[in-house]
Amino acid sequence: MNYAVKDISLAEGGRKKINWVKNFMPVMSAIEKEFSKSKPFAGKKIAISLHVEAKTAYMTEVFKNAGAEVALTGCNPLSTQDDVAAALAEEGIKVFAVHDCSPEEYENFIDRVLDIEPDIIIDDGGDLVHQVHTKRRELIPKIIGGSEETTTGVKRLHNMERRGELAFPMIAANDAYCKFLFDNRYGTGQSTWDGIMRTTNLVVAGKNVVIAGYGWCGKGGAMRAKGLGANVIVTEVDPIKAIEAVFDGFRVMPMSEAAKVGDIFLTLTGDKDVITEEHFPLMKNGAVLANAGHFDVEVNIPQLEKLSVSRKTVRNNIEEFLQQDGRKIYLLAEGRLVNLASGDGHPAEIMDLSFAVQFFSAAHILHNHEKLDKKVYLMPEEINSKIAEIKLDSIGVKIDTLTEEQKKYLSM
Repeated sequence: MNYAVKDISLAEGGRKKINWVKNFMPVMSAIEKEFSKSKPFAGKKIAISLHVEAKTAYMTEVFKNAGAEVALTGCNPLSTQDDVAAALAEEGIKVFAVHDCSPEEYENFIDRVLDIEPDIIIDDGGDLVHQVHTKRRELIPKIIGGSEETTTGVKRLHNMERRGELAFPMIAANDAYCKFLFDNRYGTGQSTWDGIMRTTNLVVAGKNVVIAGYGWCGKGGAMRAKGLGANVIVTEVDPIKAIEAVFDGFRVMPMSEAAKVGDIFLTLTGDKDVITEEHFPLMKNGAVLANAGHFDVEVNIPQLEKLSVSRKTVRNNIEEFLQQDGRKIYLLAEGRLVNLASGDGHPAEIMDLSFAVQFFSAAHILHNHEKLDKKVYLMPEEINSKIAEIKLDSIGVKIDTLTEEQKKYLSM
């Protein structure tokens, strides 16, 4: 079969979700209208590993309508929405994704996507690229390049490039202005707290919220927590980002100190062991732990379980870890991406920009791959500007333009 989904009969509900987000993604709609006619990806195969939800589904359809043969899988076992996967399968798109799949199923789905022998890869977190380089190297000669959606995946790519292992050019879509300035800050900021609040049904106002990491995602998480009335504490390892957090009005301290006073902890670093056995014994009874980094390694769950008397699910997507002294520590969404595992992910208007970056990154690879080395590249600035212009036009915002005299002055 050309798909592996939980239940194809769920397709109608998924189609409604996709149709809903289309109304709020004007940039992708403009791209679809333009490139459905010219079909620049005709004859090309695109392998995609992203969070399988409605916005991703629409991007997949846009690629299909632009001429590509597309195969899609999830980049996180808990972020797949089964009804959306079914809707794509029903319309003939190769999709291999099931919510809460096992690690073995997850890897099998990645392989099935790669079985189309792609020309281009669109990745989120780097698992597709990793699989190609470790277990599917026979595919490398055909792959002309790809793009990477998130900070964690871009870090993996840079490490591969530094070691001389990267076998084809990749665009760091995450590092495009139209991605990280909006997706990482406003998207993560809103969707993460949406996931936390709908899962716990607890008030945020008045609580001590600990934000681990003050990159663009951390800035968004802190900004929204402050807006909800929380007392925000930031932990950092970068002195410059720590100063920025101080100047933004937040308290900054080591995690060993924050662990004593935090009510809700949110990790957004992209690194492992941010909260560990050093910190769990210091936490209050009822402390809530959530993660918005790509992988489930920021909270050291094996260490938490080892310190606990029992581990049980007390509410959907909430696990209780009972400590020997009677304290209870709560972990959301198994330590995975809380905004997707416990929510619908970023708002449609935000992903409109991010997926436009992905589309034009793939188009840039398509038209320029012969001139590109086996390196990680930024998306050309003129494409960023084009995406922003389309977005501004769609919301009725006009801006000034430089006169010829101003251009001449700035170029002196």
